[in-house]
Amino acid sequence: MKAILTIAALLAITACGISPTDVQDRGNAPTIRIPPPSKTIYLIRDGKLALEPADVENDTVASLLGALFAASSQPLGDRDTALRGFTYLRIKNSINPVQRDEIQLPRTSTLTVYIRGEGTLTKLGMAQIVCTAQQDAAFELVKIVRENENRPSKTEGRFTCGELK
Repeated sequence: MKAILTIAALLAITACGISPTDVQDRGNAPTIRIPPPSKTIYLIRDGKLALEPADVENDTVASLLGALFAASSQPLGDRDTALRGFTYLRIKNSINPVQRDEIQLPRTSTLTVYIRGEGTLTKLGMAQIVCTAQQDAAFELVKIVRENENRPSKTEGRFTCGELK
């Protein structure tokens, strides 16, 4: 009796009506695209600084500043920017290291932002740069340097967001 049940079970399994097939190509495998991180930059609304979302390439200060300056060439609706006519060039992070015979004090970090452009960089424009950069708490000061062709570099100053707001 046991043999008959085993044979019946094997017949039931093989007689399910599904025949084996070769591998078939059914298109691309399902994938997802992860959008770039969304961070915030400082634009101007009603004459004051306002945090606004910005899609950036990655989660770095350089990417945020690139998005901030790129906003100058985009329609901003009820927002504005004081950075029209200016171009973001690069940044340099300089941590002031402890010298050999120096008393060990807390290390401070200054971020230098290099820009290019003619005209006056207003206090509101400086605030946009500094406050956007200082969202990364590692930077105690932000130094803005203007580099225009055929002229020496000009330091606009060293600032904190709080003193420019």
